[in-house]
Amino acid sequence: MTPETIEGYGVRLRPCHLADVPEMVAGCADPETRRFMPLLPDPYDADAARWWITEGAPAAWAAGGAAYTIADPATDRLLGSIGLTRLSAERATYEIGYWVGPAARGRGVATAATRLLTERAFAAGAARLELLTRVDNVASQRIALGCGYRHEGVRRAAGADGDGVRQDLIAWVRLADDPPGPVARLLPDLPDGRLTDGVVTLRPVEPADTDALFRLHSLPEVVANRVPPVAPQRAALARRCRLAASRWLAGEAADLAILDAATGAVVGGCALFYDEPATGQAMVGYSLLPEARGRGLAARTVRLVSGWAFGVGVARLWAGTRPDNVASQRVLERAGFRREGLLRGRLPGPDGVRVDSVVYGRLATDED
Repeated sequence: MTPETIEGYGVRLRPCHLADVPEMVAGCADPETRRFMPLLPDPYDADAARWWITEGAPAAWAAGGAAYTIADPATDRLLGSIGLTRLSAERATYEIGYWVGPAARGRGVATAATRLLTERAFAAGAARLELLTRVDNVASQRIALGCGYRHEGVRRAAGADGDGVRQDLIAWVRLADDPPGPVARLLPDLPDGRLTDGVVTLRPVEPADTDALFRLHSLPEVVANRVPPVAPQRAALARRCRLAASRWLAGEAADLAILDAATGAVVGGCALFYDEPATGQAMVGYSLLPEARGRGLAARTVRLVSGWAFGVGVARLWAGTRPDNVASQRVLERAGFRREGLLRGRLPGPDGVRVDSVVYGRLATDED
């Protein structure tokens, strides 16, 4: 690639110049930028910006990559930065990365710039582009999907923060011959961000739900139905809540908090695991805190999540219960599931004992 200016999708990509210094300092010193780019110089001042413009960016071009300023086409003022790092000349593989300043966020600038540079890179001969995001950088994951990059997996400890602590990174990849346009998601967002029937409300799990879900999953009767039946560590629940949005975007699971619609209090948890996308099958699980039981909230929850799942293309839902969990079996039956059989010794139990599982299923074509 060569450093000529290109425009499209409402943004301009041009080489960096010294007039960018004030906006570059403001953008790279911003706490949100630094949260996801912790290896930037600290403090990020005018000297750091000038070094990048006069030495860092030219070195990126000389190494076979690219280093662009994202500029407003009307004013030519810096909105952010985007570039390519050549990972392998033989394989024509590059990594794409960007940042956008606070004033330009929420306007589609990063998506537009990524689309534009992606197209330019493929036109110049790139075969494979990688976009790496931290697991908690949900905004960048949405940008990747919107620009046609597909979830390829987690690279364990592939990144580091400013203190040298290793961080997992998610690899999003687009190939030169991939179809254009956004990647279709297996699990779209909930309509208006939630589901409700006026009595119970379901919304995506958030990091702030850690305490409530830790209390829930530490209850002996809930532990008995976990796989394996072991009480969770709080750190593990905190990680689950922190990664819930990322797993949803990847199409792995829709992790939901169950709320009392009248009070807004978290009263339980429900998850839909897309265990067999090829066959259109997903599994549903749920549990309630003691104070919410006996009010029909679990059946309402299962009906809500089932209706949403069938509406986004799931063809079959299933759930399993221990044979002695009669309350859960009644919930499933009230939610339109049918008992399908017994799987002997399917689940790991305490002390190495295997536990049977009663299987319930519901099809998209089943009537209520």
